[in-house]
Amino acid sequence: MTSTTATARDLRTLPKAHLHVHLESTVRWSTLAEIGAANGVRIPAHLVGGGHAFASFADFFAQNDLVRSCLRRPADFHRIAYEFCEDEAANGTRYAEVSFTAAGHGERLGDLDMPLVSVLEGLAAGQEAFGIECRVLLDHSRRRSVERAWRTVELAERHAGGGVVGVGVAGDEEHPVEPFAEVFAAAREAGLHIVHHAGEACGPESIRAALDIGGAERIGHGIRILDDEALVAEVRERRIPLEVCPSSNVALGFAASLRAHPLERMRAAGLFVTLSTDIPSMINVSLAREYELVRDAFGYGDEALAELSRAGVDASFAPDGTKARLREAIDDWLTAGP
Repeated sequence: MTSTTATARDLRTLPKAHLHVHLESTVRWSTLAEIGAANGVRIPAHLVGGGHAFASFADFFAQNDLVRSCLRRPADFHRIAYEFCEDEAANGTRYAEVSFTAAGHGERLGDLDMPLVSVLEGLAAGQEAFGIECRVLLDHSRRRSVERAWRTVELAERHAGGGVVGVGVAGDEEHPVEPFAEVFAAAREAGLHIVHHAGEACGPESIRAALDIGGAERIGHGIRILDDEALVAEVRERRIPLEVCPSSNVALGFAASLRAHPLERMRAAGLFVTLSTDIPSMINVSLAREYELVRDAFGYGDEALAELSRAGVDASFAPDGTKARLREAIDDWLTAGP
């Protein structure tokens, strides 16, 4: 792997794919305050600006639930999706696969399709306005019922023509993936992609279950993979992408610091590593800033940063034409120099 002296280039100019980012955790705090006020939900002052330090993973879930509770009307979902496109484009993201807990919102609001339809409409408007290409992954909390998982897959099937490309489990890894095996087997049969969160809070056994039982094509996080040499060898051989989110891992207590994060060791082991933010508004770290932080932490030069960007493109579910254009744009950025 290439690790050369870091440069000071503006990394918003590096064309990027963003593969692991939760829509509910991208909402601008100013937008959330306005939406919350309109819907009778007060946003505590300590959250505004993304400066809150999470005391635990449970604390993160609590703050995330507060964000979700603000989103009630079709206009709310449309707005956050549109603004997601604007913010990502400003950070050099050319292609994004944004995760959205559609069935959870739909059940909460008594209209299963409304939140997803509104998000897809917002993304369509944002893509046209800001020149970004987006797809949607529907996630399902491991803590929730198998019945809701089925509804998530059914939603994904209904809206596959509108931009939904896959499904997967997220959330507390203490809850196993095994109960959902039949659900995701059906999703694969329906032509949906499968991406599970695993190997963040729990060890390699979480990744193994996501692959062998859950049928994952990509792994969200996967930072505990280095604890199992055999699994490293298998995942390397199979070229399974790992969606690594260093700043989120540090903020949620899964890595002591950026310098202590296993990102570089994962790359040195020959693993297929991509770079994402996970929860950008929650931690006040955009995708361009994430690239800057790992550049500074590991001394990465332009070639290493371009490698990470190319990996995101290669790991994506984007059409071949989109991938070709993005690879060319990354090469142009690299050859252009400072």
